[in-house]
Amino acid sequence: MEPVKLGIIGAGDAGTFHALAFKGKQDARVRHVATCDLNESAAKKLASKFNGQPFTDIEAFLKQDMDAVLVTVPHYLHASVVKRVAEAGKHVICEKPMAPTLEECDAMIAATRKAGVIFMIAENHRFLPVHNKMWELIASGVIGDVYLGRTYEGAFVPMKTFLDANNWQFTFDRGGGGVLADQGVHKFALLNYLLGSEVVSGQAWLGKAINSPANKGEDNAIMNLRFKNGAMIEVIVSSTTVHPLNNNTELHGTKGHMLEDHSWERPIRLFSSHPLAEKKGQYYDISIEHGAYPRYYLISAFHEDTHFATCIQEGKDPEFTPAQAREAVAVVLLGYLSATKGAPATMEELKGIAAAKGTRHIIESYASAIQQNYPTIKW
Repeated sequence: MEPVKLGIIGAGDAGTFHALAFKGKQDARVRHVATCDLNESAAKKLASKFNGQPFTDIEAFLKQDMDAVLVTVPHYLHASVVKRVAEAGKHVICEKPMAPTLEECDAMIAATRKAGVIFMIAENHRFLPVHNKMWELIASGVIGDVYLGRTYEGAFVPMKTFLDANNWQFTFDRGGGGVLADQGVHKFALLNYLLGSEVVSGQAWLGKAINSPANKGEDNAIMNLRFKNGAMIEVIVSSTTVHPLNNNTELHGTKGHMLEDHSWERPIRLFSSHPLAEKKGQYYDISIEHGAYPRYYLISAFHEDTHFATCIQEGKDPEFTPAQAREAVAVVLLGYLSATKGAPATMEELKGIAAAKGTRHIIESYASAIQQNYPTIKW
């Protein structure tokens, strides 16, 4: 079977990770053929990593012989670029978050459906082997029904990124908000997947540890979630915590306890009273394809892009659907709504606001809810 010919729009870090994930892979289902970026130097640099063609003009790029396109542009451009790619008849995989607003998410789904192309969001947490193994273990019943947990991502961002008002990242208008939008969306997609349930209500607290410009959102956030199945989960995300990029998750079930940490060589630790447990009544580690940052980025990019290519080759829908990616964005917006209220918010409230005002209104309204922590912090 011939590999899927894939072009990349956006020659930044995300596009580079996706391309490097296939370096040295034999019989890969993906063959990168071209890049497109307004920055000619960046387009050439990324294209050189796989002997592809660089472009600065998107129309010329889309006329090339390719089956699909990976979109890794800033968040506010996702909807418009995905629409153009779909109209060109190319299958499309787009980096997370799907889009800043639910209306843009819906437009992306509509455009790809109309064009009859396969559409997937590149949510790397959904395709990381350690997370797939966690889902498998939970589905087996080895820790019973999950009812309590917490999850964390600390992805240190250089202070100059937050202090630069012209940098689109973490801005309200172009980034869709701060770390809850940029990093929290990972966690919300992961939790929906692991729990097999959706969020019904939540409350978020937002803070700034860095005195960033007024157009920048929060750099730290905590959100408590309640799911349809009754599970209660705490989510913490930060771009200022000082350590190598890390994720970890702790889940408690009626028959056991699961710990996962991206920095561990054997990233899952399990305690179970279930008869199926490998070591009943004591902690034991589980080995899986993994590696500390940045290796797990490359691992997950390889698996998600391979899954997307397989869907194209076999004419099937992605396991991670656009509707599921949209749901993760909805939880981000729920967090911003609750912070503005200073109280828990429900998905029903969010749906009402979406129908009456649109969800862009939520992003434009929550700045005053961000707690200013930087006056008491010395960096």
